Amino acid sequence: MTEEQRSPTGKPMVEATPMDVIRIRIGSFALVLCMAVLVLSFVGRLWWLTAVVVVIMAGVALNMVFAVRKQKRLGGGPQSRG
Repeated sequence: MTEEQRSPTGKPMVEATPMDVIRIRIGSFALVLCMAVLVLSFVGRLWWLTAVVVVIMAGVALNMVFAVRKQKRLGGGPQSRG
């Protein structure tokens, strides 16, 4: 195992920003919840609710895509050489 890399101020360095991690984790939970509501609204023939859930799912998916793209643009973060 290698020692954790630290910034010049002594704080641990991580590859992802905490906000992006939160956006991806909460987004994945929201997508699962929306999928359940989508199936129930489709079975119950509530077309207006189906449309609303599809729009929400698209927004959550775009939010997650932008978070992942930001992380790729930032690079891989500090790499261990040990």
